[in-house]
Amino acid sequence: MNRYSVLHNREIVLLKSKPCFWGQCSFCDYIEDNAVNIEEINSLNVAVLRKITGKKGALEVINSGSCFELPHESLMAVKEVVTAGHIKKLYLESHWHYRNRLEEIRSFFGIPVIFKIGVETFDNDFRNNHLNKNAYFKDAAEVKKYFDSVCLMVGIKGQTKEMVSKDIALLLQYFDYGTINIFTENTTPIQRDDTLISWFIKEYEYLKHKPDIDVLIENTDFGVGNERGELVHE
Repeated sequence: MNRYSVLHNREIVLLKSKPCFWGQCSFCDYIEDNAVNIEEINSLNVAVLRKITGKKGALEVINSGSCFELPHESLMAVKEVVTAGHIKKLYLESHWHYRNRLEEIRSFFGIPVIFKIGVETFDNDFRNNHLNKNAYFKDAAEVKKYFDSVCLMVGIKGQTKEMVSKDIALLLQYFDYGTINIFTENTTPIQRDDTLISWFIKEYEYLKHKPDIDVLIENTDFGVGNERGELVHE
């Protein structure tokens, strides 16, 4: 399990957390990285956080769930490295469920926090009835009221070019930051659409040149993940 990496504009760590509050997304089997032993979680996370240098001035913290599922002691450890490393920007993830608590985290850290949310798609039916995200919102404008960045998923059977094109257009219209993940098949029944993926990679090649849009062709392109090469966002 690699839990630390350096991207072009930030360092990134994959921490262990308590179980995801939802844990029922139809495409996700990555919650196996969660644990219930708080002492074990904190011990591992502190060790990972020691690798942070602050050399990029920005840090992204991800876990198999939302940042709210990190124990308080782990959040304190993140805050300590943020202060020690003179980090000026922090990237965190949260499920829609916690949207009314984001200011708690911003106040806790006292620096700009870029909050990311895994919407997967703005198509309400596909997001909730097929992917079972349990994220009910009206449109991208409503998401923008709370979050700075969205994570989209591309390449799932049932998606269409029109759905993907609309998702990308909404990302670029409403958000300054974004992550686009190409779906990798796992132990869930959800299937990959290689034809759609090939079209996307060619059609949206230009996105790779946008510094605040991350396109993950492989789900380990951030340089972190487990022994099966798996990584997911909430």
